[in-house]
Amino acid sequence: MRSFARSLALGAVVTATLATTVPGATAAAERPEARLQRDADAITALGVTGVQARLTTSAGGNATVTSGVGDLADGRPVSADGHFRIASVTKTFVATVVLQLVGEGRLSLDDRVERWLPGVVSGNGNDGRAITVRQLLQHTGGLHDDHPDYTSAEDFQRYRYDSWTPEQIVARAMGHRPDSEPGEQWRYGNTGYVLLGMIIERVTGKTWDVEVGERISRPLGLDHTFRPGTSPTLPQPHARTYQSFGPGEPLVDVTEQVGSGTNGEAGLVSTTADLDRFFGALLGGRLLPPAQLAQMKRTVRIGQEFRELMPRARDGLGLFSRPLSCGGRYWGHEGGDAGWVTATGATADGRRTVTVSLSGVRAASADEVLDVERAMSKLVDDALCAAPGARS
Repeated sequence: MRSFARSLALGAVVTATLATTVPGATAAAERPEARLQRDADAITALGVTGVQARLTTSAGGNATVTSGVGDLADGRPVSADGHFRIASVTKTFVATVVLQLVGEGRLSLDDRVERWLPGVVSGNGNDGRAITVRQLLQHTGGLHDDHPDYTSAEDFQRYRYDSWTPEQIVARAMGHRPDSEPGEQWRYGNTGYVLLGMIIERVTGKTWDVEVGERISRPLGLDHTFRPGTSPTLPQPHARTYQSFGPGEPLVDVTEQVGSGTNGEAGLVSTTADLDRFFGALLGGRLLPPAQLAQMKRTVRIGQEFRELMPRARDGLGLFSRPLSCGGRYWGHEGGDAGWVTATGATADGRRTVTVSLSGVRAASADEVLDVERAMSKLVDDALCAAPGARS
């Protein structure tokens, strides 16, 4: 459920298209707000319940739009400042902390997992002595994913408040043979980032989310970015999100749950404003020394299973790059979990950032998965290319 494609496929089936605009969204067509609104409406036209999107630029071309509804029960509009679970976008925060520790000389990208977590990655051909920190960051460690998942509405109702420790998640993975030898191939997964969260704690003596708070959220003023832990609720305002557990099955409100993805592979709650600020600071060089930011942007080709979803994308260390239609490339991450789907993008200098959050995604078939991903990617590309001074 934690990969982009799987998360989209578990989106909600919505029976009608619902769209609203925010003040200013009827601006002239050449304005970034109008294009952003049009692209947000195109996403709800695919059956997504709600969309909020925000473009932030250093040139003053800021825009915020919403589309759809925040609650199917009462039809209230989506809040432009709503909280949402950012799922795998959490990985970029974790990668940033790891690279900060590298810059401080407390950790090396070439360190073997065994050095920091002796005996944890072992059994069934798994060997922490052969896997590096860099490979965990770049999804080339070869470890198998066996993340807990809800397979039915009954499962969700029964287990929605259960939580899993990092050790339990890793133990599940160790019950399988590796998918490949370390460094042999790229395969998106979550086990590696759970291990990175454990390594952060071993190096610093503090949990990964505390380090994110002290090193990123507090200095940047990200007042709405945090790990809710075992709390199943979100702060107000927030949209409600929905999921259908199979073709033809009814929608289930899955807004309130603890979930298994809370251990560094996912787990943060945020807002579009906070994510824009984070990615702007990261790409703008305010969170990492130049050498570590350069390492983060050293990319490899993604695996075949992701190339249709993300054409010409490449993966760095917790950060993907994708081509812009107006020239150059942008950087960001996506995430999806229990009805939420998030996409982010920032220009190479961090001066233009965009975040889009989807709640209740219709994705009952592979074609619908692609439709939603393409519409979301178009919004990010259009927003960055329409912003003042977009070509770089």
